[in-house]
Amino acid sequence: MLRRLFAPLWWRSSTRWLISGALYVVMYAGTASAASAVTERYVAVVAEGQMGTLAVARAGERVDIDYRIDNNGRGPKVHESIRLGREGLPVDWRIEGSRDKGAPLRETYRFSGGTASWKSLEDSGTARSDAAPIYVPNDASPWSQGLYLRALLKAPGGKRSALPGGVLRAEKLRDVNVGSGEFAQQVQVFALWGIDISPQLVLTRSNGEFFGTIDARMVLVPVGYEREYEPLTRLASELNRTYLQQLTQRLLHRYDQPIYLRNVRVFDSKRATLGEPTTVVVFRDRIVSVRSDAVPPADAVIVEGEGGTLLPGFTDMHSHVSFDSGWDLPLFLAGGVTSVRDVGGDNEVLLDLKRATETGALIGPRMFLSGFLEGRSQYSARYGFVVDQVPTALEKLRWYADHGFWGIKIYNSMPPDFVAPIAAEAHRLGLHVSGHVPAFMTSEAAVRAGYDEINHMNQLLLSFVLDGKEDTRTPLRFTAVGERMGTLDLGSEPVRRMIALMQERGIAVDVTMAGLEWMLLTRPGVSPPSMTSWLSHMPAPFQRSRRTSVLDMKPEQLPQYRASWEKLLQALKLLHDAGIRILPGTDDKAGLLLPSELEVYGRAGIPKTQVLQLATLECARLLGRDQDLGSIESGKLADLMLVDGDPTQDLNVLRKVRLVMKNGDVILPEEVFSTMGIEPFGRQPTLVLPRS
Repeated sequence: MLRRLFAPLWWRSSTRWLISGALYVVMYAGTASAASAVTERYVAVVAEGQMGTLAVARAGERVDIDYRIDNNGRGPKVHESIRLGREGLPVDWRIEGSRDKGAPLRETYRFSGGTASWKSLEDSGTARSDAAPIYVPNDASPWSQGLYLRALLKAPGGKRSALPGGVLRAEKLRDVNVGSGEFAQQVQVFALWGIDISPQLVLTRSNGEFFGTIDARMVLVPVGYEREYEPLTRLASELNRTYLQQLTQRLLHRYDQPIYLRNVRVFDSKRATLGEPTTVVVFRDRIVSVRSDAVPPADAVIVEGEGGTLLPGFTDMHSHVSFDSGWDLPLFLAGGVTSVRDVGGDNEVLLDLKRATETGALIGPRMFLSGFLEGRSQYSARYGFVVDQVPTALEKLRWYADHGFWGIKIYNSMPPDFVAPIAAEAHRLGLHVSGHVPAFMTSEAAVRAGYDEINHMNQLLLSFVLDGKEDTRTPLRFTAVGERMGTLDLGSEPVRRMIALMQERGIAVDVTMAGLEWMLLTRPGVSPPSMTSWLSHMPAPFQRSRRTSVLDMKPEQLPQYRASWEKLLQALKLLHDAGIRILPGTDDKAGLLLPSELEVYGRAGIPKTQVLQLATLECARLLGRDQDLGSIESGKLADLMLVDGDPTQDLNVLRKVRLVMKNGDVILPEEVFSTMGIEPFGRQPTLVLPRS
């Protein structure tokens, strides 16, 4: 999980895989001839069928790989040329192509004479080693995971340090039979840890060679094994669920006694003020009282707040929980996010995860689901339902309503003339209507057709910088922001008319500003302010991947892109001052980006106390749950977060979460982060348990 920026699907360097489009093999000059190479072909399969391919041409120690993604107008296009050494690890590795949204990539690695050296567009370095080390590139294809596995299985404990940094670990999970007839064989399933926060599930043949990767939504397997999609995705769900259940048992602390949070300053989200030190009492799932004279009984659990700030749990209004098969769930809570709105993913996975968090089988926030609805085109994002007729769309709306979804999200390829009947039926069924602005439609037209909310600031503003005939199903919806937004006149008549319409109809905007900053301001080797405050706490390969360019921005365009970012900040403040409801959401790494999102609001000039209101009470109001959530009051659900410091003065302290409650269950972020390979941000508070 960019997880995830401006779409329900995203590529993360070396970890993401959803693939679509044709793939062809191009042999580099100087490599083995095509006649002597053996080409292994793989297909990526999702519920709707094939979404892409991978080709691996091998001739002795030479390997040439072509990997291409075309999903919703985006996707990396990568060629790798590898020479393997005696240990089966690369001693020469050349990678070039383009990333998810078009940024160029080029990386070389070489091991010779006991020295490993690497150079990418973002960084370079050297290291001494007696033997060929494991090197983790920024943009390798999934085939590289097979290389890592073979090396790890020869190492003590299945663990080895990697370059440029970090530690990889392999764990065998089980043997499984795949295929039938001539395709029948047994493969091994491994969990590969250390590339990202969650494990990668990798399949190998009996001889240890790479067979594929699996997840709860997608499998990458050799040609001929496409029909294994359902059993392999079920297997991935089962394996991930087992891990997460084990984590839940360790990380979720449930007390049947009263819990006294002493010496805490309560943020009053209704009045946007911070109170004097007091005591908040919780029993089971409810807040019992907020009073300074509370005296704990002998059986109470006491949390020493030490003058820290107690806030209502945050809500992330733009998440994609199913993209990481549930691994995002504990991270949300560790970041103080006790509620999330998921705006598009695998419907069955979402329903399963929602049920599991509600019953306590899995640790995670409460989930509000917006069903994904996409039009059919060559650019379709294939999640939720893809439709090509209005009656089919209305049928899918009824499915969403019948299955308890809170709303719907309309996506880029939806024909503009479908929007009004879809919105009308959705409203009749009691569903909230949000979405991207479909291609060849303006944001004003989308609102007039029935939108309640627009997802992403760029989707709101693009109509004012495009000519109406340009196709936003392509990367243009990103590049146009950087290249043209800086010249937008926010006082122009079309912008003023749009704001007036939004005021009249109570339209909300899920702005995802931190993600936009990452997209516009990241340049080779340099991440923007919204990333720097937390990135150093992450696994080394993840850190490196976030210092890579997102868009194909030329150096001379940097002032232009910076001007566009400043214009987006001005637009955010303009919307806030006009009374437009702003919804904090990330569309990115769970629990880690929401503080960054809120910091951006502060930099735009929104008062810090009002920023905190947006992330708490205002989200609860939009979701229709403000009677139970969004403020700290007697009788409300015990969704709370304790931070070290005063966020009304400094929003940066929101990362220093010491304790979180969801429905009265206690989560200690230090435990969660340490378990998942992340350096904790805050110290654990003192808990005094009653004597048994």
